[in-house]
Amino acid sequence: MKFLVFVFCIMALTAKAQNDIDVLLAGGIEDAQRFANDYLAPGSNAAIHSMNANWFNSAKVKPLGGFEISVIANASIIKDEHKNFNLNTADYNNVQFAQGGTSQMVSSVLGENNPAIFVEIEYDNSLFGSQTAEVELPEGIGSSSANLLPTAFIQGALGLSSGLEIKARFVPKVEMDDVSLSMYGAGLQMEITDWFPTSKIWPVAVSGLIAYNHLDGSYNLMESSGVEGKNQRLENNTNTWLFQMLASTKLPVINFYGGFGYIKGKSESELLGNYRVTNGFLTTETIVNPFSVSSDVSAVRATIGTKLKLGFIRLNAEYHLSEFNAFSVGINLGFR
Repeated sequence: MKFLVFVFCIMALTAKAQNDIDVLLAGGIEDAQRFANDYLAPGSNAAIHSMNANWFNSAKVKPLGGFEISVIANASIIKDEHKNFNLNTADYNNVQFAQGGTSQMVSSVLGENNPAIFVEIEYDNSLFGSQTAEVELPEGIGSSSANLLPTAFIQGALGLSSGLEIKARFVPKVEMDDVSLSMYGAGLQMEITDWFPTSKIWPVAVSGLIAYNHLDGSYNLMESSGVEGKNQRLENNTNTWLFQMLASTKLPVINFYGGFGYIKGKSESELLGNYRVTNGFLTTETIVNPFSVSSDVSAVRATIGTKLKLGFIRLNAEYHLSEFNAFSVGINLGFR
């Protein structure tokens, strides 16, 4: 199962072009940071949208003691516009396109360069002065047929008194080779159906939801960076908030739900450790904790979904319209 794939997207800057990082850092931390920020942002933003799907499947909260355990799979839809970004060399200090020109669309972490794109990096050598090196820009994990960024997790919900329901979701710590990641989240849903005078007439429930997600990811670069050094790693920290108003029908077997919400999130990635960067053949420079990059999301979204109840088994599916559209399916086991 692909858990929170965007953490692996963060690796691609190194894994796709090991020696390229050496040259990018030699050309200047500022240029390497600018490229990394534009390159990673679409993947981080898509993951933030995917992480916030399926926090609810009904506006009707559970009664006191009612509970539900769910296995949920989400996916953000990647549009062609998310697979690349405009690299303008006028914004860089030491980067030029090898084939000429100053502005070109290049692959983000979600796309690919077809054909390959090469840039010339200029750097200073203490013995020989200004030098240049040609390097291929890293590609992403995607292609013309890779249009989804999935997440998956386990979620629980418990009904409280006074129209309240608490929720929690998590991905237990996963360690694979040099990668580790974990995620958790919590939410509070409050039903306000009884605030309306028609609550006893119309079979519709209305509620509000506040939810929080947190993700930690780490990738050990010592085996793959291609740059001499120690304690090299990429670390990611992502935090998101969801504020949602929703409504649903209150029928015995099949129901429909929807609403409007607002997603606020920030993903921060740090390139940490010591990197001994070669400036030509004879000189080296040690760079410690080279840079950090971040991406912010502030977006409204609309949700529509349906839920089928078959005894204690409930199935639901939903679709979200936002900056990154997303869909989700869930298998839910519940009582009351």
